Order: sequence, then C-alpha cells, then structure tokens
Amino acid sequence: MAIVRVHVVVEGLVQGVGFRWFVAHHADALSLRGFVRNLYNGKVEIEAEGERSLIEEFIKEVKVGPRAAHVSDMKFEWQEPNSQNSVEGFTRFEIR
Repeated sequence: MAIVRVHVVVEGLVQGVGFRWFVAHHADALSLRGFVRNLYNGKVEIEAEGERSLIEEFIKEVKVGPRAAHVSDMKFEWQEPNSQNSVEGFTRFEIR
C-alpha cells in the first residue's frame, strides 16, 4: 500500500456551488486526509493524502464535481507524504 500526497488546484465554476462539500464528502468516503479550501482568485485548492489508488479515484470524482459546478481545468502535483499518519497534522479531511 503506497501512501501518496497530491496538491490540486481546480478552476472553473467551483465556488458557491457546493464544491468543497462535494470534495470533502468523497475524500471522507475514501478515508483520505487533508483539506479543501476556496482561493481568493475563484479557484479551489485541495491537499489529499492516502493510498495511491484511492487518490486516483478521488481525482476522477473531483474532475466531475457536483451537478452545479463546471470544472474547466485541474492542475495537480504528486508529492511525498508528510508521514504515514497525517497531512500537516491532519487526521481527517476538512473544509477550510
């Protein structure tokens, strides 16, 4: 089981449409850790850590987003996990 970390920036109609809740719901369902937050420029930032196969499944869901959202672009960067137990001290996935 390979633990990985991904940093994602999502562009499009992703604020004010339940996108952060959608992301957190799917991350929780996959037992991922990290956070999702709105950025000042209208984009959404995600940091997630977990098993690589689960992260890949998560990314597929994020690309679709909730019904009211429209994802126009997604940039992601694979990173080394901080530890086996947490992302920056997180033990769960949270909305910031």
